[in-house]
Amino acid sequence: MNLKTAIVILNYNGKKHLERFLPSVIACSEAPHRQIIIADNGSTDDSVSFLQQRYPDLRLVLLDKNYGFAGGYNQTLKQIDADCLMLLNSDVEVTDNWLDPLEEELDKHADVAACQPKIMSLHRPSYFEHAGACGGYLDKLGYPFCRGRLFETLEEDLGQYDNVCDVFWATGAALLIRSADFFAAGGFDDLFFAHMEEIDLCWRLKSRGRRIVCVPQSVVYHLGGGSMNVKNPYKTYLNFRNNQCMLYKNLSQREFDKIKRFRLLLDYLAALEMLLTGQFSHALQVPKARRDFKKMKPSLLLKREHNLQQALTTSLSGVLSKSLLELYYLRGKRVFSEIEQWIGN
Repeated sequence: MNLKTAIVILNYNGKKHLERFLPSVIACSEAPHRQIIIADNGSTDDSVSFLQQRYPDLRLVLLDKNYGFAGGYNQTLKQIDADCLMLLNSDVEVTDNWLDPLEEELDKHADVAACQPKIMSLHRPSYFEHAGACGGYLDKLGYPFCRGRLFETLEEDLGQYDNVCDVFWATGAALLIRSADFFAAGGFDDLFFAHMEEIDLCWRLKSRGRRIVCVPQSVVYHLGGGSMNVKNPYKTYLNFRNNQCMLYKNLSQREFDKIKRFRLLLDYLAALEMLLTGQFSHALQVPKARRDFKKMKPSLLLKREHNLQQALTTSLSGVLSKSLLELYYLRGKRVFSEIEQWIGN
């Protein structure tokens, strides 16, 4: 039988997460057309021996080093033959029949390339979780946000976002994507290593006429920070660097020039705020991220030219026509429903 869905969990030194969360994935995902695959990203703990002993029947892909989230999945997925790929973080607890609504969405709509479930917080189960919440968007300056999460403000789930809807990006924490679309768009960008690679991929897909959707009828619970805690300065570095890379890759020179001065100012204001709140190691990552982005620009140029050549449209749904910073900090808009009117369809 042709494999319809491969559930692929990328692991790096995550034995504790595999012990805790893998049982729910196995129990809630069983079906003849699915297979669970664990890809190990060069772990140095005893993850591999644990999997070999506890789950000898699961397929295990062993990578020779840590390629990061982007590279690790790229290396792994080219070894998998399946119609659809469910990329699932190792620190996610799934629920009964969680995959059914996602698979049904792709079955019903050929123009949908990828979708995500509703992502809830494992620590506060009635609240959305930061990494994806109920579907992702961008503001006009390139800041990502979600239905249910604006910056660090997480909403309680009261059913207010239970409609299936198109979004700008779907989270890599639990991403169901057609294999053909993943590879046709070039997969993740290895240069990102981790963070925002899924937004970059979704941007490419949308610009080529494909749809990205959130299906809240599927629910999972995310621990968050399973591979890189928010307190890690390297996470700050990757977020600032990769955001610039993503904008440069997907915007024309004219569009990029329109926002780059605003972003320069805002990035350094963010660094100043980190300094004033005692986050010295994080503040130092901002200028380093900007310097390294400039060094990376030559290697991103060909990718940008290819993206722009392949684009069928530059008018994409899911983009906020205003600055999220202005709406959030100056106008006190703290929940998604208060800014939804300014998001393009």
